[in-house]
Amino acid sequence: MRPRQKREPSFRGSPAWMTTYADMFTLLLCFFVALYAFSVIDVERFRIALLSIQGSLGFFEGNPAVLEEEATPLGEEATDDLQMERVVKEAEEFFKERGLYGKIKLVRDERGLILRFQETVLFDRGKAELKPEAKTVLAEAAEFLKKIPNQVRVEGHTCDLPIHSSKYPSNWELSTARATTVIQYFIALGLPGERLSAVGYGEYRPVVPNTSEANRRQNRRVDILILKQELGAKEPTPAE
Repeated sequence: MRPRQKREPSFRGSPAWMTTYADMFTLLLCFFVALYAFSVIDVERFRIALLSIQGSLGFFEGNPAVLEEEATPLGEEATDDLQMERVVKEAEEFFKERGLYGKIKLVRDERGLILRFQETVLFDRGKAELKPEAKTVLAEAAEFLKKIPNQVRVEGHTCDLPIHSSKYPSNWELSTARATTVIQYFIALGLPGERLSAVGYGEYRPVVPNTSEANRRQNRRVDILILKQELGAKEPTPAE
């Protein structure tokens, strides 16, 4: 009889379920590593980016308080910035839908959001009476301002060309009169006066040097400044 040959042991490897388990474990590990990475980067930028994504998906309409926890580590300043980010996004959508981008320029600065109107949109040269077509544009702006709680400052500006008239002895009077005219129209449209303020800067806050007529046209403007809530809270309030 031939001796029986010994069989070599067969190795089939790990069970199939273990491969799936290892893949899931690896994915979970990557996920928690990513969470840790987000926790050590600029958290404010991450939150703002996430809120922008939520806004584009329509979350703000249903729940504007997403990520607005009471115990936020970012403090009041970050919350104020997030609120202003929403105001900017809503303003862009509002005025774009109404086809007003050519008449209203949106400018973001450290104080808040500016709705900028060039002189020719609202007033004739050297005057402070609203043009008929200006009322339509300002009515749209008023509708947007009614949607937000922020304080609003209307700023009148002129170029450096002097004005001498019986009604406006200088650019100070002209710029202030224009700001006040816009305020009065807003109040007539239903905006509460306690949310509004007016200031005239004359020729002393140009956005570009007054070196040409094209530049001077840019400087002759009315800025409607939507103040950050932190700055708005410092505005004088009505006496009790």
